[in-house]
Amino acid sequence: MGKDCGNHRDDHLRNCCRRLLAVFLFLAFIVAVISLIVYLVLRPTHPRFYLQDASLRQLDLSNASSLLSTSLQVTVASRNPNDRVGVYYDRLDVYASYKYQQITVASSLPAVYQGHGDVDIWSPVLDGPNVPFAPYLASAISQDCQAGYLILQVKIDGRVRWKVGSWISGHYHLFATCPAFLVTTGGNGAPGASGFKFQTTTYCHVEV
Repeated sequence: MGKDCGNHRDDHLRNCCRRLLAVFLFLAFIVAVISLIVYLVLRPTHPRFYLQDASLRQLDLSNASSLLSTSLQVTVASRNPNDRVGVYYDRLDVYASYKYQQITVASSLPAVYQGHGDVDIWSPVLDGPNVPFAPYLASAISQDCQAGYLILQVKIDGRVRWKVGSWISGHYHLFATCPAFLVTTGGNGAPGASGFKFQTTTYCHVEV
């Protein structure tokens, strides 16, 4: 008799757990469906990023040790083109690269909320002291400088959330690539910051 009562309690407990799990899964499904409907109806457009300026302060290449030292101040602007969707920038890291090799340490931008149609502007300094540089890239950057031009990539790696009314989405990965065109009036003959000027504002390719 006591064994039957124990089995009955165990069965009752298992049934309660199953019901609670079913309710939890049902609520999670409803939340997921609502989030999907909101996303499909509003279709948030990814933020627009622009590289407005790039000032090359240092570009020193040591051929003997294959080390590159770079200092670059950039001005990056971001605009939220959505009419009803806000954007939380929870993390934004900016760094410079040359031919897909990172040449500066990533600089973290302050977290910010961007409302409908708002524009934010940042001007971080990107430093890369004594970065190991591949020999073939050292040859390529020397040739570019001798030709009087230099193309760097300013890259932005971050995490964003969308806000619609009181609803806030989960995190999304944001990655932007901004070409920086730097030119001189004549051939430099060797890498160096002097003489290089930012050519024009460029539109950044953004992936979310």
